[in-house]
Amino acid sequence: MSVKSEKSDYDDLQDMVASNDAGGRNPKGLTKNLIIVTAILWSIFQLYYTSPFPFWLQEVIRSWGWEWNVVVDDTKARSIHLAFALFLAYLAFPAFAASPKHRVPYQDWLFAILGAFLGAYYIFFYEGLVTRFGAPNTSDIIAGCLGIILLLEACRRSLGLPLVIIASVFLLYNYFGQFLPTDWIISHRSGSLSQIINQQWVTTEGVFGVALGVSTKYVFLFVLFGALLDKAGAGNYFIKTAFAYLGHLRGGPAKAAVVSSGLTGLISGSSIANVVTTGTFTIPMMKRVGFSAEKAGAVEVASSVNGQIMPPVMGAAAFLMIEYVNMPYSQLITHAALPALISYIALVYIVHLEALKMNLKGLPRTDPPNPILIVLLKILTALLVVIGLTGVVHFGLGWIKTIAPNYAFLIVCVLLTAVYLLLIRRVAKFPDLEVDDPNAPMVALPSAKPTVNAGLHFLIPVVVLIWCLMVEMLSPGLSAFWGTMALAVILLTQKPLLHYFRKQPITSSLFVEGVKTLIDGLETGARNMIGIGIATATAGIIVGVVSLTGFGVQLSGIIEVLSMGNILLMLILVSIFSLILGMGLPTTANYIVVSSLMALVIVEVGKQNGLIVPLIAVHLFVFYFGIMADVTPPVGLASFAAAAVSGGNPIKTGMIAFFYSLRTAILPFLFIFNTDLLLLDVGWVKGTLVAVVSTLAILAFTAATMNHFFVKNRWWETALLILGAFVIFRPGFLWSMFHRLLIILSRHL
Repeated sequence: MSVKSEKSDYDDLQDMVASNDAGGRNPKGLTKNLIIVTAILWSIFQLYYTSPFPFWLQEVIRSWGWEWNVVVDDTKARSIHLAFALFLAYLAFPAFAASPKHRVPYQDWLFAILGAFLGAYYIFFYEGLVTRFGAPNTSDIIAGCLGIILLLEACRRSLGLPLVIIASVFLLYNYFGQFLPTDWIISHRSGSLSQIINQQWVTTEGVFGVALGVSTKYVFLFVLFGALLDKAGAGNYFIKTAFAYLGHLRGGPAKAAVVSSGLTGLISGSSIANVVTTGTFTIPMMKRVGFSAEKAGAVEVASSVNGQIMPPVMGAAAFLMIEYVNMPYSQLITHAALPALISYIALVYIVHLEALKMNLKGLPRTDPPNPILIVLLKILTALLVVIGLTGVVHFGLGWIKTIAPNYAFLIVCVLLTAVYLLLIRRVAKFPDLEVDDPNAPMVALPSAKPTVNAGLHFLIPVVVLIWCLMVEMLSPGLSAFWGTMALAVILLTQKPLLHYFRKQPITSSLFVEGVKTLIDGLETGARNMIGIGIATATAGIIVGVVSLTGFGVQLSGIIEVLSMGNILLMLILVSIFSLILGMGLPTTANYIVVSSLMALVIVEVGKQNGLIVPLIAVHLFVFYFGIMADVTPPVGLASFAAAAVSGGNPIKTGMIAFFYSLRTAILPFLFIFNTDLLLLDVGWVKGTLVAVVSTLAILAFTAATMNHFFVKNRWWETALLILGAFVIFRPGFLWSMFHRLLIILSRHL
């Protein structure tokens, strides 16, 4: 393949991500500038809305005796959020493949302006809507009908047909379900046009419901945080660091792909973007050491999709889950962490077994190998340093808040600045990390020490984010705001400071470049949110119909009849329905759809059969299987993206990725019956034991599914591994069977 064609393929992949996440239209001139300015204004509004600044400003204004209200309430913020999303969706996404890509047709301008107006309808007619709450007039009904039509069309353009079809079917059911015979289980009596529009467009039960609220309040800031982190160079830093430390191992590039995709997935809301972002570098590396195109693509797919179940972001579903489950964020990610972590450990093991089967080696390393004892001592020292620093910071901040509460924020900013300057000084001693050409031959791995030191300052915003979430217990939105502010400072100052510490000339162009990068990040973050904003609003239609008609209870009855009261069969049916419903949907919409339809089914049917399942376990169950749709052929979008990178067969890539993901598919069944896996009501000692034992169990299950342990398994060895994994995961089941057997024997003896 020529260099020119490789460059063309790479550009095509970037276009694929752009058209999927940010819009495939790239107009010129005034229109281009309008899209950029609108996207930046959207990001600025979201930062303003999430920050504490409006409340501080409100106090100042009132102290002057003015009655202006500068605080945006949640419902108005949702309306503005949707207005921005609809306006940008019609300008950035062409109607069809053959539609103009370099200009915006007149009808799209009309749709964009009308969509923005209808999205902001609540703001323009706030007083009237409040007074006639529950009784929409003719104007409300017309606005609601047009708004829903424009929303569905924007969804078709930005996300494709699957979610549009599901939402349309539910709207049709909402209207025509009232005409079904009363003895039918799915009939209802809530289908007038006035009721539907009131539910969907006037109240906060439909389009402007919890899902759009979470997108407005939490998701946008995390997507913006991820975009700015990538613009700062952290994405390249994660990939290079993973390769520097793991690339020399057996099948090393694949192991590095798993880790780097996992790190990228921590802050990414799109498995497809994750596949292409990391896959353009990792997949050619895997192929170079001996992986087939399909297996290399499958490893990347499994890694990237698993990134969507990994806290803290979980593909933005974590923020929806805290609303649906009514649980603190820190508690939620504690419960979600262990299954996601052992799933990733098992994926690294899968890669290792594949390398063993093919007798693959790693890439040549630059640094001389250290004895294993030295490596372990370094890891232990690093852990002790992190634990020590955490304790010092925790108690130090508590002391500052006690001694100088009015100046605590200023003192923390000064201390963070000092840490940042020290880290930048350290970073300046090492060369910058260049973005490698993924198709260029790699003679040797990057050296570990300069690689890991070249991006230490990128850890500051990540630490700020996690500290605010887990220690200070701030809301996810406010935590992301402070993390984003730290990132903005880094983007504006890192290059001038690096030049200063390297004793290189500092020019105004360095500051201008920092400002341009920040503005580019604000634009990218907003454009990446178009699809998510539209998806959450469209998924709100489904939630609204379920709420208005009671379809969730009716679906529970249908599943109970089909499962004949068998809990395991019911879970299998729910998993299949979740897979089907999740096909072709982005992570956020995926979770909204499957949770609104399937979560209640598990709760109700389980309760009727004597199984009380914690709500968090139910929501994680349907979320896992909804995410699996990104892997599963024939619609697995992530598999098609990986195949485009690897040059392999997309269906075969999807099949292998699904096979690799079996360990992820088995976990939801296990934590439904053994909630210790979610660390529910367990202390540190038991939690540590559960983590160790469950890791051993998932490795045994993985060795069984791969039909390879140290060597190729015999059939009975595979059977023993599966049995052993099951017994370790559910020790109570074996004991209860043994206990029943003893009772039966005692009765007959």
